[in-house]
Amino acid sequence: MREISYRQAIQEALWEEMGRDPEMLIFGEDIGLYGGAYAITKGMQEEFGPERVRDTPISEAGTVGIAAGASVVGARSVVEIMYIDFITLAMDQIVNQVAKMRYMFGGKVEVPLVLRTQGGAGRSSAAQHSQSLERWFLGVPGLKVVMPATPYDAKGLLKTAIRDSNPVIFIEHKLLYNTKGQVPSEEYTIPLGQAEVKKEGADLTIISYSRMLLYALEAANKLKEYGIDAEVLDLRSLQPLDRETLVASVKKTRCALVVEEGCKTGGVGAEISAILTENCFRGLKSPVRRVAGEDVPIPCSPVLEKAAIPSVDQIVRAALNSQKYQKQI
Repeated sequence: MREISYRQAIQEALWEEMGRDPEMLIFGEDIGLYGGAYAITKGMQEEFGPERVRDTPISEAGTVGIAAGASVVGARSVVEIMYIDFITLAMDQIVNQVAKMRYMFGGKVEVPLVLRTQGGAGRSSAAQHSQSLERWFLGVPGLKVVMPATPYDAKGLLKTAIRDSNPVIFIEHKLLYNTKGQVPSEEYTIPLGQAEVKKEGADLTIISYSRMLLYALEAANKLKEYGIDAEVLDLRSLQPLDRETLVASVKKTRCALVVEEGCKTGGVGAEISAILTENCFRGLKSPVRRVAGEDVPIPCSPVLEKAAIPSVDQIVRAALNSQKYQKQI
């Protein structure tokens, strides 16, 4: 199978879906002639025309509002919001309008809208360009949240998100764009809400998504040196969440560690921990542990930024502490 980058996988998904559906539109700042902040839409305006690949003013609220209107009258819309930090400027449109329109109109309208955005730290872009805000949207009924970690998942999940009749927030980590992986040339899609075990194991389940999934896999390899056989579960979709696969994995290993880049307080890990406590409590050999970003604005300093987000060594230490706890009881 051929090997391509995460960036190429996203590009292919957009090009193929634009070719498949003549009613599909793409909106965003600098996505036309410039090709987008991360060159995802490079060449698309020349191929599909400025009517379908539209540069928009610096107004996230206006852009999302226009795309929402286009979606409810029949166009499949994809909006690129340059950084997830800027999604705050469109929160009313996303949370009060896009997420609720299908419900409030009794299902008589659909909202096939994908909000593509970039999240996460690692480029010393400072506090206003480096956040992981996915947890904000988990409690908003009507929204779906997808965060793929590999090129294969990125392409398959984006194609599914575009074809969905409901709004999807599709978050791509900035530091994943140059990572590579195997992606088939043939047409394929991946269902939303379907987690995947990336590595089988028996002693501990490490649960993660997006860039931290790569850290989790690296940590699992290091844990072999300590005689710990870790299973690694990639959530892929945070909403809908594949509770069945999540619970089944933890019931097998009886030990869980959740890893996320976002702040620990009120994070995705807190929700996962609650689900596991409700469904696996009697079988757990140790408390569910969390490794997450510090509750601080992301620093610009590379050294401080590195200290503010999880590392492979932190994951390894948390796993070892979990196993140590088991031996003490």
